[in-house]
Amino acid sequence: MENERSAAINIGGKEYELILTTRATKAIAGRYGGLENLGEKLMKSENFEMALDEIIWLITLLANQSILIRNLRNKNSPEELLTEEEVEILTTPFNLAEYKNAITEAMFKGTKRNVESEEETPKNVEVG
Repeated sequence: MENERSAAINIGGKEYELILTTRATKAIAGRYGGLENLGEKLMKSENFEMALDEIIWLITLLANQSILIRNLRNKNSPEELLTEEEVEILTTPFNLAEYKNAITEAMFKGTKRNVESEEETPKNVEVG
């Protein structure tokens, strides 16, 4: 879809693109209080089951963004959204660990700012 904005993962033999959209950012803010609190929450989950639940929720949220974008552009043939239950059944804990890198990549790409700096004339150098 939009490589500069997404990270790809495979769930149950199907490729999904994780995308951090404004809608996903709002959902994350509602659940965690902001993107900056997300990492802390994932690392400090009280137990393993809760940590898995959070990762599954996040994967489902980010993977569904690419489906929602596709559905918006193709209103006559919408694709079903991925469910948390499907993610649980079609993945292993090892997969979820691999997906953390894709989540991080999608978050980074979604919050990336393109900053260009102007060329400066070196100080203490005579011009002319």
